[in-house]
Amino acid sequence: MSQPPPPPNQPPQGGFGAPQEPGYGYPQQPPTPPPGQQGYGYPQAPGQPPQTPPPPPSAPPAPPQTPPPGAGGYGYPDQPAHGQPPQGGPSPYGSGQQPYGQPQYGQQPYGQPQFGQPQYGQPPQAQYPGGPGPGGPGGSGQSKQRMAIIVSAVVAVALIIGGGIWFATKDDGGGSEAKGKDKQSSQGGSSSGTTGGGDKPAKAVDAKLLNKVPMPKVSDQVTVEGMWTTDDTFVKAGVYKIVGYPLSGGDAKWTIPLDGAVCWSSDHLTKDGLTTVLYQEAKPSAEDKYPSCTEIGLLDLKNGKMLWHRNVKEGDEKVRFDEVTIGGGTVAAGGTSGGAAWSSSGQSLWKPKSGEQCSDDGYAGGEDKLVAVRRCGDYDNPQIQVQTLNPKTGAVKSAYKVSQGIDYVHVASTDPLVIGLDAGDSTGSAVSDFLSIDDSAKTGKVLGKIGTENGKYDAKCDSTNVEGCRKLAVSKSANALFLGSEDRTDSSAATANEVVAFDLKTGKPIGKTDGVKGAALTPLGLDKDGSVLAYQESTWETGGAVWRIDPKSYAKTKLLQNPVTSHELEQKFSPSYSEIIYSGEHLFMSDVYADKPSGTYDKDDPLAIIFGAS
Repeated sequence: MSQPPPPPNQPPQGGFGAPQEPGYGYPQQPPTPPPGQQGYGYPQAPGQPPQTPPPPPSAPPAPPQTPPPGAGGYGYPDQPAHGQPPQGGPSPYGSGQQPYGQPQYGQQPYGQPQFGQPQYGQPPQAQYPGGPGPGGPGGSGQSKQRMAIIVSAVVAVALIIGGGIWFATKDDGGGSEAKGKDKQSSQGGSSSGTTGGGDKPAKAVDAKLLNKVPMPKVSDQVTVEGMWTTDDTFVKAGVYKIVGYPLSGGDAKWTIPLDGAVCWSSDHLTKDGLTTVLYQEAKPSAEDKYPSCTEIGLLDLKNGKMLWHRNVKEGDEKVRFDEVTIGGGTVAAGGTSGGAAWSSSGQSLWKPKSGEQCSDDGYAGGEDKLVAVRRCGDYDNPQIQVQTLNPKTGAVKSAYKVSQGIDYVHVASTDPLVIGLDAGDSTGSAVSDFLSIDDSAKTGKVLGKIGTENGKYDAKCDSTNVEGCRKLAVSKSANALFLGSEDRTDSSAATANEVVAFDLKTGKPIGKTDGVKGAALTPLGLDKDGSVLAYQESTWETGGAVWRIDPKSYAKTKLLQNPVTSHELEQKFSPSYSEIIYSGEHLFMSDVYADKPSGTYDKDDPLAIIFGAS
């Protein structure tokens, strides 16, 4: 989603304490940084070109290769705030906490299966009736290849995946499944409507194509990541601008100009309509074809204006950032050069300091919370902490120490805190396991571990970024993570996949929602009332649709049905690589890159489309 940051010429030397033995995962070789890329503490090389533009959704874009930054000692919970010099003192993690991936009290060590579970090396059983079987659905060659990879996985991966993959059924004497039932007619699609129970559902919205925002004319690929909706406006990042459109279609209502292209935008939108973007300091020129991502802007999308923009200087040079977010009223930007934050009024709260050995890879926001992913240690063996911060001061309220051997950490949710790690995934999703973290105490601890099982459960995170995970939903009220199961290749299957709920305290499946025949069902996030929203992909026989899933009964109700006549246009947008929002009985879909057409087949591709009744 963001343009990849420049990697260093060589890894920083020195480290966070003495070399440590690898913990969770296995000793991984760090990604070889491309030549000419600089890290924190090194002079920036002028004009670094971006990576090769990603292909269309049919082939996923190449993940950016962002190298870890330098080593250091900051990151203890007794540290008063970000950017302060390191203090001595005891380890904040406690002597009793075991690294992630090690057996906890009550768990069986590797090689000793729990009662009712097979030993590692034996073929797994189905997770739930009708679910994907051994080796993946349909017995495809791809699934067999994945199984071969799983068999060669390391001990730590086996421990995690083996921790909770068996689907739970109700023990009511009748053996009934813990799954939801469909409603033939559905709620009207208001984001605040009620679901389930004895409510009489209204008919689903019979949608039509309301607007098609044209693709900007560009000579080279330009990042246009960013899409939001307010009560009366659809907002989309364009080329060197942010544009607001009427919900029902038509010309732009307002435009916010930018000095350069968008590099990253926050998905979070406050109740006051505020969000934030990271953008380049200038437009490309003959002297500087690839300007740096240095500018942070706070946007008021209800009124269509930029409230302020800021950057950070170190000497005569501006600090380059990789991503930005807003949480608890604080705007925070992070990357290989360190982290900085501002209040909603634009006051500086903290920023990188010269000689600082650690850096914040990035931050994850939310209504009341701000979480930092803090990196210290050797380039070959970084030490990463996930820190829940006081958004106003940067003081560390809770810190969870990720076992070494993990190169990147993604934050899927801040409340409850759910993080994603990659410990051997080979599908390109950049996440093999999700951890639910209790951050109520000074030392965070793992509550539940949920494995994606090398593609059996479908999620996607940006390879090196903190935020940006897709195809999932985290429900606080149900204390559950919702993931879609792998799309079956067998066209005769009753449903293409299911949406499975995992308990965040145990990591075990606790319920499922059946999908539909011939089209995968993908979680998009939560509705305003806490229900799970899911997108049904379009097919040649039917247009796409939006469903609401009750997070406790798992019953699904259809909210919106797109016309089959727009199928070909709709399929240009993928749940894995496009921005998709359902709000106020409208479905919004947009691209994250503006591209020059490569032929007649894509010359009329839009930047964004809107479906709705009116």
